[in-house]
Amino acid sequence: MHLNVDTSWCVRYRSATNPDFSATFPQALTLNDVTAIPRTDADFGTLDSSFNVPGNAHIQAIANVAGFHFGYIEQGGSSLYASMSQKVKHPEVLQITLGIGGDEIAHFLEWVDFSGNGVQAPVAPFTDAISGLSFPNFFQPLKKKTQPSLIFPVPFGFKGNLPHVSMIRPLTDKFAGAVAAVNALTASGLFIGQSQQFFNLLNAMAVAADAAVRS
Repeated sequence: MHLNVDTSWCVRYRSATNPDFSATFPQALTLNDVTAIPRTDADFGTLDSSFNVPGNAHIQAIANVAGFHFGYIEQGGSSLYASMSQKVKHPEVLQITLGIGGDEIAHFLEWVDFSGNGVQAPVAPFTDAISGLSFPNFFQPLKKKTQPSLIFPVPFGFKGNLPHVSMIRPLTDKFAGAVAAVNALTASGLFIGQSQQFFNLLNAMAVAADAAVRS
């Protein structure tokens, strides 16, 4: 209900650069202290066939926030499981990290599509008069780094003289490890209201996961 959504994931895979090699990415949208769920029945407004009704724009804005938030979560999961798979040594654990990681990738691609639907015609552009959130049409003007119909990763230079390749990015603990994931989720506001005991356990598990090595 009070999310700070990192929308730079929308730019990351449309860029030919890699955060593991110090690349940074701008926000596709500014979504600070926003809700991704209806909090009361009033958030649904007066739903009818006209999108111009304020209540319709309000619930659409909430849905758009949810779309970009899910994309952010799934992109992080794709990188997290890819980084963890580099550490594990037991075949059964590797099956789990690869299996869940593959599912995260599938979900990420779905949310790239779903979130893109909220920033193009006939939905966008629109402004929610209640929350003040505005969502532009990403096709007008068309920018490659936020193009909704570009759903596959743009190739980038990996290492040395290797050719450009499309792959998950980032893959290092610094940007994609368990501690990085916990810090990012906490900063987003996803855990507001949780106890200190919850954070102590979560951070201890994250530190242990990042400390794992393949022997």
